[in-house]
Amino acid sequence: MIRALSHVRTWIFDLDNTLYPPVADLFGLIDDRMGAYIAELLACDPIEARRVQKEYFLAHGTTLAGLMQDHGVDPHHFLDFVHDIPLDRIAPDRTVIDRIASLPGRRIVFTNGDAEYAGRVLDKLGLNGLFETVYDIHQLDYRPKPMAPGYRRMCDTLEIAPREALFVEDMARNLVPAKALGMTTVWINNGSELGGEGVQADMIDYETPELGQWLQHVIEGE
Repeated sequence: MIRALSHVRTWIFDLDNTLYPPVADLFGLIDDRMGAYIAELLACDPIEARRVQKEYFLAHGTTLAGLMQDHGVDPHHFLDFVHDIPLDRIAPDRTVIDRIASLPGRRIVFTNGDAEYAGRVLDKLGLNGLFETVYDIHQLDYRPKPMAPGYRRMCDTLEIAPREALFVEDMARNLVPAKALGMTTVWINNGSELGGEGVQADMIDYETPELGQWLQHVIEGE
């Protein structure tokens, strides 16, 4: 373990485009499902559905949050629908598995998705059993990253000391509240859609294009 991270007791990871590379484009499949859901809900064409989807994502952190606020959408119904996708685009990465297993202390997934979907993804990646829990959008009371209250709520609920925690995320703007709490932050700058939105250099402690490579450096000092 590199000395600079010897204080870390809790390792927190985002899920999508962080624990697997964005080339898998699971979001592309989820996007299609979101578009279909919105088109049916609003009786609009796919172009308008796409516009609404991205507008809500940027304004509220998730498309779901906007749909709940403006249209009273049932979050369970929405999430069950949009996450009903095949996972054959992702596969285990032995480097990531071994390095996460080697991290000392607690390991947690923090996602704007839901725990059922996260469990399917972790199972497909060979990572099930390596994390203490998944802190998901339901536990956030549908106030998603990067809304600051959810970070504090997670720390309080799971008894995490922020200054002894590290958060890994592909969306730079989602690191800002974590850093404000005192967490060490890692930006996986891998070209994921909107991943560079809201970059604030002083909120990022480490930047890397690929998780396995960074974890190898952390564990082995290479």
